[in-house]
Parts: sequence; C-alpha cells; structure tokens
Amino acid sequence: MTDTSQATIPQRYPFSAPHRLDVDPRYGQLRREEPLTRIQMPFGEPAWLATRYADVRTVLADPRFSRAASVGRDQPRNTSLQPDEGILAMDPPEHTRLRRLVAKAFTARRVEELRPRTRAIAEELVEAMLAAGPPADLVAHLATPLPIQVICDLLGVPVTDQDRFHTWSEAIVSTTSLSPETIRNYVDQLMGYMAELIAQRRVTPTDDLIGAMVRARDENADRLTEQEVVQLAAGLLAAGHETTVTQIPNMVYVLLTEEGGWDRLCAEPDLVPKAVEELMRFIPLGATAAFPRYATEDVELGGVLVRAGEPVVVSVHSANRDESVFTDPDRLDLGRELNPHLGFGHGVHHCIGAQLARMELQVVLETLLRRTPRLRLAVPVSELTWKHGLLVRGLTAMPVQW
Repeated sequence: MTDTSQATIPQRYPFSAPHRLDVDPRYGQLRREEPLTRIQMPFGEPAWLATRYADVRTVLADPRFSRAASVGRDQPRNTSLQPDEGILAMDPPEHTRLRRLVAKAFTARRVEELRPRTRAIAEELVEAMLAAGPPADLVAHLATPLPIQVICDLLGVPVTDQDRFHTWSEAIVSTTSLSPETIRNYVDQLMGYMAELIAQRRVTPTDDLIGAMVRARDENADRLTEQEVVQLAAGLLAAGHETTVTQIPNMVYVLLTEEGGWDRLCAEPDLVPKAVEELMRFIPLGATAAFPRYATEDVELGGVLVRAGEPVVVSVHSANRDESVFTDPDRLDLGRELNPHLGFGHGVHHCIGAQLARMELQVVLETLLRRTPRLRLAVPVSELTWKHGLLVRGLTAMPVQW
C-alpha cells in the first residue's frame, strides 16, 4: 500500500471532451497501471478517481465513504455552483428514512403494472411518427414524450406542463450548458412549481405519488419536512425522465451503428431485456464524474491509502469496461449472460427508478423493432448533433427513416 496523496500532481479531469459515445482510452490504461489516481476537476479540491470495477463498487457501497460529508466542503465538481443535492447528499439513516417513503412506487411489481400503459403510449407515439413520415426526429417524436408521460402519470404532474419542467430539469444535469444564474433560476422555478402542486394536494387529495408524499408529511410531521417533500418530488420529476430521454436515442444509435446490432434484435426480439442491460453497460452515459464520497477514516483502496477527509469520485463507464469482470468488454454483446454492470449505480444510492427505466427502455425497443424493422439513420453519423455542457451524453436530435 502506498500513500501518494501529497506527492502526486493531480491530472486535469475530465481527461478529454466527450466525443459521441466513445470511451477515452486513458481509462483502460489507468485500470492497468494506476487504478486510483489523483485528479483536479474544474472546481473544488483535488480528489481520487477510481476506475476499476471492484474499487468503484467499494466507494459506492462502503459506509466509510460518505456523501453527507460533502456538505459544506469545497467538493470536486464541474460547475462553480455548490450543489444542493437533497437526498443525494445524505447517508443512512436519514437517506433511508426518505427513500423508504417513495420506494414502494418503484418496485418491480408496481412497474410491471405500468407496462401496459407504457406500451399504449409507445404505440401512440410511434404511430404519430409514422404518420408524419420520414425523416422523423426520434428524440422529439418518441424519446422525449414517453418518459415524461410515464413519470407524470406516476407522480400526478400535468403533462401539459412538460415544456416548462423539461426546460427547468436541465439545471439538474447542467455543468456548463447553463449559466450559474440560469441554473439557480430554473431550480427555483422547479421547486416553486412542485410546491404549488403539493399545496393543491392539501385542498384536493389524490392517489398519485405526490399525494402519498403529502399524506406522509401531514400525518407524520416528524418523518418528512416540507422542504424534503418539495425536493423529493422535484428530484423524482427531473431524474425520472431526464436520463431516460437521453438513453433511448443513445441505445438506438448504438444498435444502428454497431455492426449487426439492430438486425440481430429484429431477428431475436426476445433478447431485448438482455440487450437493455448490455446497452446500459456499454454506453458511457456520464460525461464526467460527479457526487464525490469522502473517506470518514483511512481506507486502503486499489493499493493506495485514502486518508480520512479525502474525496473520491468514480468512473462508472470505466468500471463497466473492466476486463477482470466482463469478457471482451469493448464489444457489444446483446446476449451477454453475466452482466453485473453499474449503469444504475450501486449501494444505498442505487437508482430508485432503475426498474422503471428498464421497463421503459424495453418497451420502446420492442415497439420500434416491431413497427420499424428497417429503421436507419437519415443523416450521416458525422452530421448528428450531440448535447454538451451536461453531466450526461446524448443526441440533441436523431433523424431516422424506415
């Protein structure tokens, strides 16, 4: 074990600007030679970066690495703003107290009950896209409206307000795409909007998730503060659609550009569940690292001594390409049998909406494969436009034909 925290000059991070869905080859080199390395993000104090699968899992799940300890620190980050992350900056038991209140809405059984409604939404949207005729923008016609409609139904948010809250939600994933002033403004508007919906539930109770959260707050005031209700509801609305909106075109893009991907799924549609898991592993959704954990005591990690009080960030997409865990990890294998990927995170902060996202992604692919088996890009790959200045990678538009 070595102690290099003071001697090593931190590398600038991210190592490079995101390019499409490519993975920077330096991650592979670091996994082999320096799995825990010192980095300096655009803002905040220096940090350790974990790149190997085993180390990433440890940082995400070991209670010796704390999210709550980041509060009040100059934490490593991609924006000048110090984030106000609510439940994402909590440890158990506070984190457990809040998560338990909404977890039952995202169980596998509850999500399966939503599958028929999600299929109906997908059919309606694809039918409208086909009627409009090619070329059509998959982002606008399908990838954006479907997750919004599903999360609106679940929470009890008027889908007619989608243009407003979808715009505000960018503040949650922005690094440089929005100015600090705009981020603050959008977050304030999103929180104010949710506060209004919560106030409405007190006048007219409902059976949706927001209504259930309001009842939990009013009937057990010691368990949930008003601010926690607002932050939870806003976080669920934003996170409940933003990443899925991005992953739908990402997955279709990979299937259409990786040789034989789309054709294989057309021939073997029963592979869709496995394909979704493999695409979650294969696609480097994150444009950079986020959500640092702070060591609460000295910890040996990857052969290096991480001292108490030092922050560690993780590269999930590096972990998902770890050769010691995944056979031929840089190859897309739609039938991969052993696939313990970390695409939905790990530990207590494992994505609470993972089952919902899986179901939505499965339904979208199943519907497109059946309705548009000859789907293809309508423009050369070089002409596709990609989002920038966000925590996530994705297409701004995806013209397709069939």
